[in-house]
Amino acid sequence: MSKVNFKPLADRVLVEPAAAEEKTASGIIIPDTAKEKPQRGEIVAIGTGKKDEPINVKVGDQVLYGKYSGTEISIDGKEYLIMKESDIYGIV
Repeated sequence: MSKVNFKPLADRVLVEPAAAEEKTASGIIIPDTAKEKPQRGEIVAIGTGKKDEPINVKVGDQVLYGKYSGTEISIDGKEYLIMKESDIYGIV
């Protein structure tokens, strides 16, 4: 888990996406152009939540989210996703 100098606002969370699969289960190497976006990641930073809705995830949780959820941002040369907590499907 990496330390990030970034604090999301309200019910937003910062997610570090897991690395895309390099090989299939049968051992076939997947080229960069055919890799799918990962749908799993680790929570790196969380906001304070809304006044009447606390945040249910915590830093370090492994989560599943939608394929096109969130906005890609770069912080200190590293790629992250920032999304609302409601875009997260569940904790793994």
